[in-house]
Amino acid sequence: MQRKEKHALFWGVGQLTVMSGSVVWLAGDYLLPLQWRLYFCAFCLTIGMAGYWAGTQFFIGRLREIQIRWMVPGILIAGAIFSSLWTSDNNWVAPGSGAALGLMLLWSGSRLIGAENRYRLLGLTLMARGGFNLLVAAALNPDVLVMWFIGSSILKVLSMLGLVYAVQDEIQQRYARTIDSLSHGFLIRDRRGYVQVANERCARLLGFNNAQELIGLHVCDLLPNLTRDMADQYFRRFEAEGVQYPISDTAIMRLRNGNSLPVELLGSPYIERGQLFCLVQLLDISERKKKDDLLYQAARIDPVTGFFNRHALSTQLAQELAHAAAAGRECAVLFIDLDKFKRVNDSFGHAAGDELLRTAANRLHGLLRPCDVLSRFGGDEFIVIIPDLAPNSAEQMATDCAAEIIKAMGRGFELSYHAISVTASIGIACYPNHGGDSDTLIRCADIAMYEAKKAGRGEQLIFNDAMNAATKDGLVIDGALRGAIEANEFYLVYQAITNSHTGKLTKVEALLRWNSSLLGPVSPDRFIPVAEDSGMIIPLGTWVLDQACRQMAHWKQSVLDDVTISINVSAWQLAAPDFVALVSQALIRNGLSPHQLELELTERVLIEDAANVQAVLAQLRALGVGISLDDFGTGYSSLSYLTQFHLNTLKIDRAFVMDIEHSERSNNLVHAIIAMGHSLGLQLVAEGVETAGQAAILEKMGCHYLQGYHISRPISPDELLRFADDRAGRAPAPYSDYAI
Repeated sequence: MQRKEKHALFWGVGQLTVMSGSVVWLAGDYLLPLQWRLYFCAFCLTIGMAGYWAGTQFFIGRLREIQIRWMVPGILIAGAIFSSLWTSDNNWVAPGSGAALGLMLLWSGSRLIGAENRYRLLGLTLMARGGFNLLVAAALNPDVLVMWFIGSSILKVLSMLGLVYAVQDEIQQRYARTIDSLSHGFLIRDRRGYVQVANERCARLLGFNNAQELIGLHVCDLLPNLTRDMADQYFRRFEAEGVQYPISDTAIMRLRNGNSLPVELLGSPYIERGQLFCLVQLLDISERKKKDDLLYQAARIDPVTGFFNRHALSTQLAQELAHAAAAGRECAVLFIDLDKFKRVNDSFGHAAGDELLRTAANRLHGLLRPCDVLSRFGGDEFIVIIPDLAPNSAEQMATDCAAEIIKAMGRGFELSYHAISVTASIGIACYPNHGGDSDTLIRCADIAMYEAKKAGRGEQLIFNDAMNAATKDGLVIDGALRGAIEANEFYLVYQAITNSHTGKLTKVEALLRWNSSLLGPVSPDRFIPVAEDSGMIIPLGTWVLDQACRQMAHWKQSVLDDVTISINVSAWQLAAPDFVALVSQALIRNGLSPHQLELELTERVLIEDAANVQAVLAQLRALGVGISLDDFGTGYSSLSYLTQFHLNTLKIDRAFVMDIEHSERSNNLVHAIIAMGHSLGLQLVAEGVETAGQAAILEKMGCHYLQGYHISRPISPDELLRFADDRAGRAPAPYSDYAI
């Protein structure tokens, strides 16, 4: 039935022809005349012997192509010889056939015994059958004919059963070897939870010596923390309707030796003889988990100081506020800024600045209680959370702590063999007096810190309502935004994004700028949040989309004809029902190909209304527009977005790039992000590239594109065109040629 098993075919043909010859000979003249019976039996005997010979040779792997080609001539010659011998004396038909077949069976049995130990019993059976044939052939007479028939039949049955077993055993061994060759663990369990099949890799993963030790064990015996109810519940999932296979789970397994093993379980149903079984693959994901942990740490830990970053701080502060609300306690937030830190960077370089940040962070940490939280909020800014304070004690506790911090910073620092004097300005906000959520408290503490700077630096101030100038500023900006589009107060500048290896200008990012007739130049970090809060971001985003596409149309027939332009998109825009149509119309109206447009999203955009965002992104992908995740690595949740959303590009946040020359930790983190991006087939853009050394390192790591002041500042369309013409007119040296 399986054409690969040619030994079964040869043995089967051999046995059938021998039996056919025996039947025809015993039937006598009722079936065929004597002469024709002699011919028939002679050729049946030779074909039968050839079948046993070829089957045995194929089974032990010794059958060659040239031997197969000589089989037919050999059968004809041997058949002619037997025919001529038996024609002269037909009394030799029975003993001659028995002797010839017996010799062949003896040869086959000896070959099987010598080839494989597990087929020794089959070989002995064939040899016994061959010996019996020889013995009977030597003394064959009518009186022992019945005895010969009975004995021969028994041995035939035994040998054929052995041949069937040999074929089945070969098939089983093939599949067993296939299962054992899998790089993952594999087992089959039944409904009751007992292991029926397992491979060697599974045994090693679970701490057993070999796969045979697993057979017959209950899965609860393999995993100490697994209960029978849990095992049964897992199996019932395969009986549910509409389940998509394989069922994927991840778990931390406790092995018999006490070690932990992170695994991914891929389960699929399997039915045999009407019974449902479960096939489970066990994938060791230790290395994947290490990379995930590294990226998770990158999302939570500041690479310079080793303490929390701003995103981890927000999460921790929200937890502390929830605990304070439930327990009737208070909490204080200290916003700390190192005064004149920029002078240190400018005078001694970024490496010295990083060393100052590390030393200052360690000094801050030494002043805090074990339960207090320290984080680097960004740049030279730190935030301290003082949690779990008694009612009406938060402000006093915070001011005492702030005084100690100012005093500690005032002692100065030894940096690059120079005594550096750095002061700290501190703003304080307390829960519940100044706010009930983390964003409000941080904003209030930030406002208080700026007021402390204005008061003369090296000061501390507690937030009060009079400081809330930022809110008033937001109201002023909101009023000025009304009518700003119609008054043509907005314009776009463009920052080049170049190929890291060739230096070719392949992408540009459109950046929005506002020169208000009322307020003068207003930075995006001031007016974008106000525009989002007021809803003005939707018409503003539409204006940016139209303006950027129109500019691309103007660049046609120039060196910028086929560049990709990227624009930032807010959550409000994606939520607009006509957003996809607006994108499509802008492309058509300006004669652009969809691949020339890339939309940049932040993690916040992906968080808000994820289901709707997925639907909109699917429509944009169908349109052919690229999707980019901006500031990747600044939030741990971004790891899940790589599987949940189909992205084209990751933009590595400048916070990681700025330290790769001087920080091994930052270098390793960026390398991990790039390697992960490559494995997912994503394009990678490094933001904030400010030095040739950074560019060279990123190129060697395999980062596809570079963006930053080292390449070009944001410039006007005409300046960008000249920049592109200049790039096209010369062959830029690879960044790896720069000295690092």
